[in-house]
Amino acid sequence: MKKVIGILCVSFAVLACHNNSQIKVNTSTNNQPLVLDSIQAKHLLSLPLHCIEVEYPNKLGQVLGSDLDLKSPRILHPIFYGCFDWHSSVHGYWSIVHILKEFPNLDSSGEIREQLNQNITAENVAIELAFFKDKNNKNFERTYGWAWLLQLHKELLTWKDKDAKRWAMSLEPLVNHVVKSYEEYLPKLVYPIRTGYHDNSAFGISLSLDYARSTGNVTFEKSLMTNASRLFSQDKGCNISFEPSGSDFLSPCLEEALCMSLVLQKEDYRKWLKVFMPELFSANFNLEPGIVKDRTDGHLVHLDGLNFSRANCLNGIARALPELSYLHKLANKHLMYSLPNITNNDDYMGSHWLGTFALYALSKH
Repeated sequence: MKKVIGILCVSFAVLACHNNSQIKVNTSTNNQPLVLDSIQAKHLLSLPLHCIEVEYPNKLGQVLGSDLDLKSPRILHPIFYGCFDWHSSVHGYWSIVHILKEFPNLDSSGEIREQLNQNITAENVAIELAFFKDKNNKNFERTYGWAWLLQLHKELLTWKDKDAKRWAMSLEPLVNHVVKSYEEYLPKLVYPIRTGYHDNSAFGISLSLDYARSTGNVTFEKSLMTNASRLFSQDKGCNISFEPSGSDFLSPCLEEALCMSLVLQKEDYRKWLKVFMPELFSANFNLEPGIVKDRTDGHLVHLDGLNFSRANCLNGIARALPELSYLHKLANKHLMYSLPNITNNDDYMGSHWLGTFALYALSKH
């Protein structure tokens, strides 16, 4: 594994010198989403490979029921113990799987695959599941970490690979628990959570809807759609000029707009969006990327993540309503501001997760 990381870091150094020159743009007008190429993929792969086995520093986020719960991250979470916190470890695995599906030659030695074989086992999943079933941790990672686990499972299920199928099967008990917990939780959520942080309701629903549809889970899909409509359909006049807050990595307005694009039919969505964010229908609509002044500050660097998640939202909204295709150019503007800034030299608080958000934005085009 260390050998693989070393090789990838060489590629990474090349990227640092050339900044964003390896990212291909479909047209000279910048109106089309950017396309991930193999060099940039190698760069983004280096980030989760570096952190999925880094146990410390670590933010556990658990509730202690007794002294017996005082255990090391690796004991509590034998799969998802790295990358600073549980959810970042989960989407670190998602990044690895997503990239290897598209660029299998990046693991020509098989060392990455072997690492996943060692970590994603039925025995380790049972320990992860026991943690979630602890009465003190029923709300653990709700709903951000839940949604990323579903995305990881989707990537494995849609990969025509025998190891991936086995990993997906191993994760299934934990995934089933999360789906059940999500279905129980949403009807009790009277008001949506609209923050620019992990618990944003629209973000979790969007990722989970993608999972439900890709796996044919009609019951889960219906629950997500019903509750999204209940929570958001009457909203109007979202004031994006209030965004961002100091360390947001999600846009409350744009995440909700993207979520509803996945829930409503096109004509209904157009009507809803004209009430919710009418300014998006102006070809002169502009939104400046979030500015990061200190990338050694683990909270301020969240704004790079905001630029990636905004790009994903803008591209998704434009896909739903092609007359808003000019939003693709604005999405690219956000991506190109932050993409050159993702390096292994960044503070670990940023480098452990930003690559996933960049990759997700680049993959959803």
